[in-house]
Amino acid sequence: GGGGGGGGGGGEKAAAAAPQKRKMHVGKSILAGGIAGGIEIMITYPTEFVKTQLQLDERATVRKYSGPINCASQTVKQYGPLGLYRGLAPLLYGSIPKSAVRFGGFTFFERVLKDDPNTELTRGKRMLAGLGAGVAEAVLAVCPMETVKVRFIDDLNRAQPQFRNFFHGVATIVRAEGFGGVYKGLFPTVLKQGSNQAIRFLVYGECNKLWQRGSERTQLHDVKWWQSMISGAVAGAASVYGNTPIDVIKTRMQGIEASKYRSTLHCAQEIYRNEGLRAFYKGTTPRLGRVCLDVGLVFTIYAQVRGLLDKVWKTD
Repeated sequence: GGGGGGGGGGGEKAAAAAPQKRKMHVGKSILAGGIAGGIEIMITYPTEFVKTQLQLDERATVRKYSGPINCASQTVKQYGPLGLYRGLAPLLYGSIPKSAVRFGGFTFFERVLKDDPNTELTRGKRMLAGLGAGVAEAVLAVCPMETVKVRFIDDLNRAQPQFRNFFHGVATIVRAEGFGGVYKGLFPTVLKQGSNQAIRFLVYGECNKLWQRGSERTQLHDVKWWQSMISGAVAGAASVYGNTPIDVIKTRMQGIEASKYRSTLHCAQEIYRNEGLRAFYKGTTPRLGRVCLDVGLVFTIYAQVRGLLDKVWKTD
């Protein structure tokens, strides 16, 4: 398997299995991806929770928290350690399928694009498999989840909220508006997720190749966990810098003044002419740290889980 779409496991196992390489199993990738997405959210959610609380606190007349540590300790005092996980459920519903589709999709396209199961993907093909994974993720998970999330927040602010729970909410939207109701803004989402994953899988694979120079390890995922974390973080950073311009254009095209742009290209030209190149990179710094951590974690956890599954679920 290539570029993180491959699963984990130590180098010893790879050496023992050489020269015959394992044929990638899509079902195993879907399961490992789902588990990795769930674990990654469990690790990062408390920081998200604290960040949101502090943002809400800024609007209050009397400030409740003096900073992040204070916010976390007050929450734990009041609700116990699980208090930091309030509001986790909708994110889990989003993260698990998203990650499952991404890694399952990558493995699927990897198998389609390989002429010989025993060779690694070329850079171009790895990028293409990443693109396919990102598009699948956008259509099957991200777009419907994002739409539902926005609707839910709107619904909570009503005097009489309509949605009883997550699934009831989805059913209500689909009943009222058909499946199109959960697919608002599909094209920009496909563009964003596709380019994101194309960059991430490519860069992650290239970084792992660098770690493997001079070692017997041949498979891209057979690197140490800390090497995988660094590869993932670099891939995350590359995707932020490669993708933020698309995000900026997408926001403008969906914004209040969208009517003044004739097309996506016209929008890009106008931003460049009126505000310069820096306008395409607004808001990169706060996103950078979080994206690097997220991508590093999810690739690394995926590789570890995949390695465990290879031991218990024999598909060769």
